[in-house]
Amino acid sequence: MVLLATALITACTVGPNYQRPQVAVPETFSRATAAGPSDAELASWWSAFGDPELDTLVQRTLAQNLDLEAAAARIREARAQETVAGAAALPQVDAQGSVTHQRISENAIPIPPGAGGQQSSAFGLPGSEFTTWRAGFDASWEIDLFGKTRRSVEAAKARTQAAIWNRRDLQVTAAAEVANAYLTLRTLQARIANAEDDVASEQRSQQLVAARVRGGLVTGQDLAQQSSATAAATATIPALRAQAEAQIHAIALLTGQAPEALDAELAQAKALPSPPAVPAGVPSELLRRRPDIRAAERQLAASTADIGVAVADLYPRFSLTAAPALVSTALASLLEWGSRSFSLGAAVDWPLFAGGRTRGNIAVANARQQQALVAYRKSVLSALQDVEDALSRIQGDRGQLASLKRAVGDAGRAEDIAAARYHGGLVTYSDVLLARGRRLSLEEQMIDAQGAQARDTASLFKALGGGWPELAQGVSQ
Repeated sequence: MVLLATALITACTVGPNYQRPQVAVPETFSRATAAGPSDAELASWWSAFGDPELDTLVQRTLAQNLDLEAAAARIREARAQETVAGAAALPQVDAQGSVTHQRISENAIPIPPGAGGQQSSAFGLPGSEFTTWRAGFDASWEIDLFGKTRRSVEAAKARTQAAIWNRRDLQVTAAAEVANAYLTLRTLQARIANAEDDVASEQRSQQLVAARVRGGLVTGQDLAQQSSATAAATATIPALRAQAEAQIHAIALLTGQAPEALDAELAQAKALPSPPAVPAGVPSELLRRRPDIRAAERQLAASTADIGVAVADLYPRFSLTAAPALVSTALASLLEWGSRSFSLGAAVDWPLFAGGRTRGNIAVANARQQQALVAYRKSVLSALQDVEDALSRIQGDRGQLASLKRAVGDAGRAEDIAAARYHGGLVTYSDVLLARGRRLSLEEQMIDAQGAQARDTASLFKALGGGWPELAQGVSQ
């Protein structure tokens, strides 16, 4: 009997039942052929760079980032909203107690002739005073016959799940941001080291040119040109150091610390870590791994349940009420059996005309559900674009690095030839400076390209949905 009643109530749940939409994705990425990394590898992808400092910074970020703390609070809020939504399905009981002292006006309407003493006791004679004591309960229960509360709970649970996935998406973003800032820092420090080597080289060259000037072998023009080159090389360092300090401050903020907290830890230059090779896998895996897609899908589920909440307002609402109490004009007799008082009731409330408000709310809910569906489809397409873009950039980085390595080698040899010809009196010192400038520029470009490849690799890991720790346990709720 209970099962039959439950089945009848469930069958009356109005509104559409949610079904996860099917979104077509390509079978492979355009620039990927190998199988993708495992869930465990993606969960802590930063370890593939082989840099313990990077591992430590990411772990600090996941544990201390302030945006993640705020996201955790939003999850607690969403779970509390589940409780609020579910409360409507339960009886509501209020305990009440009161004491009232009353005096009947002497000029009040007189008691009708023939009225019994019970009426005199209840209402009192003109000019009389009495105190009424009351203690009891008020209980009400609205029967969820058409599923409005059940749909509300369904929507609240879906929003809680969306909040969980949003936090995981923030974990993915935070891990990628701290890695990007760290790799940028190491790139800048490599450029600073390269610039300092250039300054030392320019200073040695300036000493040699000065000696040649003193010996009368060259004019002061060569010394002025070399002095200018030394000053120009020195001038690049302060700006690079300022940029490096800004990256350290950004990393500190991502880890939930004051900007200067990591100055001593990160100021020491270290080599830029080499990026690992990352097979992208298949696009269908993004639907499971990308937290932003999962969050969008849960928002769609919540919006679908909201339609049922709005549709339920077209149907009648049934409620039961009860108000047992003890009422007496004397506190001493309040707990006696004769002081009992109660009322029982059943009511139906069926809105017949609301000026189109109910139908309008249903239209609003349907429109929001369509918006959520579009947002879900867009999140899938954006995820595919993120992976394709990262793969394209990495491929471009590899080609650029290969060309720059050859160019740097050729520029170094050209500089050596120009220096030898200058010492032989065959070319001017401007030719030496020009060849050196080309080499220095190409070296800076190569360092920047190495940093870009490392950062683009981190972007690919992010695009694949890596960086939330629960991925390693195969969480797919």
